Amino acid sequence: MKIAILSRNPRLYSTNSLKVAAEKAGHEVDVIDYLKCHMNIASSGPSIFLGDKELNDYDAIIPRIGASRTFFGTAVVRQFEIMGVYSINESVAISRSRDKLRSLQLLARKGIGLPVTTFAHDTRATGHMIKLCGGAPIVIKLLEGTQGVGVVLAETAKAAESVIEAFRGLDANILAQEFIKEAGGADIRCLVVGGKVVAAMKRQGKEGEFRSNLHRGGNAAVVKITPQERATAVRAAKIMGLSLAGVDLLRSNHGPVVMEVNSSPGLEGIETATGKDVAGQIISFIEKSAKVTSTRTRGKG
Repeated sequence: MKIAILSRNPRLYSTNSLKVAAEKAGHEVDVIDYLKCHMNIASSGPSIFLGDKELNDYDAIIPRIGASRTFFGTAVVRQFEIMGVYSINESVAISRSRDKLRSLQLLARKGIGLPVTTFAHDTRATGHMIKLCGGAPIVIKLLEGTQGVGVVLAETAKAAESVIEAFRGLDANILAQEFIKEAGGADIRCLVVGGKVVAAMKRQGKEGEFRSNLHRGGNAAVVKITPQERATAVRAAKIMGLSLAGVDLLRSNHGPVVMEVNSSPGLEGIETATGKDVAGQIISFIEKSAKVTSTRTRGKG
């Protein structure tokens, strides 16, 4: 097969790991900066270009779309889909997972365990939001934040009111969530590929830090997950419509709760912590799925 990895930086660990795994399996691989693409949107012969080169011979794509580039990135993915190219994550699923509020509403509707979450526009609702979350401390999140940026732990009701008012004063959309104290500043990242958890790690925040993100100095270790945690991760990815997902769970007193479902999960932390070739498993899944789905498969893989 000929595979395109849609990524802005070929030197990123995840991008390079996927490229190496695909080439090892005998596939031809290109890393394409999706922001440099342009599209011809036509009912007859839709096409996509990088410079003056038409990108018309790919069997599958692996989107690695940055959160801040979701709008244009998903447009590129959608154009490939219109052209009959298989994508491990479809454009609509990527958009769905990137909208934190929408994704939580969808998960809640399907009965997935979540921290108590509130959302409002009017700051006069702040007191009731805090009450719904079980009182302080509560976690306040910017809807557009990533990698722990824009996430604040308000220790008191007064602090929560001040943070919410400050964010709303900037016309920012925020969520307020129950603080899962018993998680102890740790979460579990489950890497789901094709409806199976292929690897899992526990991420522990550094001392004094309630956020467990590795980018913020947390550390990762292999973890044995429970059948309930495994089932929750698989269901969450399925509800989002993602064949490839990083599902972040917290261990609460009332079972696993989902914090986020990531459509472009990083591979470095989980491959390092578990010693598993996650990239290789992703390529194996694409080999099986693209042959069935894509109209452009050339039978080389």
